[in-house]
Amino acid sequence: MQDRQTFKFAIVRIVPKVEREEFFNVGVILFCKRTKFLDIKYHIDKEKLKAFSPEIEYEILNDYLKAWKLICEGNSNGGPIGKLDLPDRFGWLTACRSTVIQSSTTRSGLSLDPEKELVDLFNNYVL
Repeated sequence: MQDRQTFKFAIVRIVPKVEREEFFNVGVILFCKRTKFLDIKYHIDKEKLKAFSPEIEYEILNDYLKAWKLICEGNSNGGPIGKLDLPDRFGWLTACRSTVIQSSTTRSGLSLDPEKELVDLFNNYVL
């Protein structure tokens, strides 16, 4: 029988007006050291973005999140951060920021399947 694995995750948020601390969830990033799993799942609701802040362009935010995906994959197109080892990449992606794209505090859990857990968390916190 397969053992449950510990994992860490954070919710990815869009914070259109940082000074107001209003946000909406757009994704989840999950890291499981034991299975060497690091991935992000995201979706930006265009209508919600327009309602929160019409001046922020969807394409720019989407490009930034695509870069986060490349970093998760360890892709060389992810720049120098994409070349770091898994724990360091997760740490960089979930570091505290005062920008439009932020992550929540890191939380942890147990799962038999980190990939399925990512989907479940995404469905729960984003959709």
